[in-house]
Amino acid sequence: MATFRLTILGVGLLGGSLGLAAKRRISDCHVTGYGHRPDTLRRAMEMSAIDEASNSAAESVKQADMVVLATPVGLFDQLLREIAPALKPGAIVTDVGSTKRSIVQSAGSILPAGVHFVGSHPMAGSEKRGVEFASADLYQNALCILTPTAKSDERAVEAVRHLWKSLGMRLIDLSPDDHDSALAQVSHLPHAVAAALVAMQQESSLMLAGKGFADSTRIAAGDGGLWRDILLDNRDNMQKSVDCLITQLHGLSTMLKTGDAEGLKAWLDQAAAVRERMAGKSEGK
Repeated sequence: MATFRLTILGVGLLGGSLGLAAKRRISDCHVTGYGHRPDTLRRAMEMSAIDEASNSAAESVKQADMVVLATPVGLFDQLLREIAPALKPGAIVTDVGSTKRSIVQSAGSILPAGVHFVGSHPMAGSEKRGVEFASADLYQNALCILTPTAKSDERAVEAVRHLWKSLGMRLIDLSPDDHDSALAQVSHLPHAVAAALVAMQQESSLMLAGKGFADSTRIAAGDGGLWRDILLDNRDNMQKSVDCLITQLHGLSTMLKTGDAEGLKAWLDQAAAVRERMAGKSEGK
C-alpha cells in the first residue's frame, strides 16, 4: 500500500492535533507541516505531530496527496496562490476554516484543473492556542461539516470524508451558504457576545465575577486576529445575527421596564427548555 502523504499548512492547535491524530489512526501516513515560525515547527516535530517541516508552502505540497489549510481564514487566499503551481495532478485540498463561501470561491478560481477542493469545518478546538496544546483526541466524536458543491469531484469528497471519519468525527454536509448562515448564529455571534460581555465590565465588577461569568465568557480568550478574520469574512450573516440578538435584548428591556414578570418568566423558561434539549441530545450521542 502506497504511503499517504498529508501536508498541513499551519501547525497550531488544529493543525498539530490533525497531525497527531492522522499519524495514530491512518496507516502509513507521512505528515509534512508548513509554518513560518521555526519554534512552532520544531515543537511540532518534537511532539511527533509532523514527520517533516517546511517553511515554504509551495515546497511542502509538491508530493502531497491531500493538503489541509489550517491557518487563520484570512491567509487562505494567499496560501492557495502560493501552492497552486506546486500541486500534483489529482491532489486534494481541504481546510478547517470556520467560514466556507470565500474559500470555496477562491479555490475554484485559483487551483489548477486536476486539483480538487472540498471545504470542511471540523467543529473542534479550544480558546487555547499553539501546537503545545494539540491532542490526538481533539477530533474524536466531534462534528465535521463538509461543504461540497455541484462542481465537487465525487472521489475527492469521499477522500475528505474518509479523512475525518478516520479521526473519529461525525459528518454532515451543508452548502457553503447554509454553513456560513448557521455558524454565524451558533459560533461566530456567541464569540462576539462573549467579547462584548468582557468589554463592558469595569474592574470593580470583574473582581466579583464567578464561575457563571467565567463559563459564559471563556471563548472570549480566543485569538483576536483569527476571530477578526472570521467575523469580517462572514459579516453579512453576522449583521443579521446581531440584529436578531438586538431584537431579543429589546424585548428583555421592555419586559424589565414594564415589570412584566409573567412574560419574563416565560422567556427564560423557553430558553431553559431549548438549552435542556441541547444537553440531552449531546449526552445521547
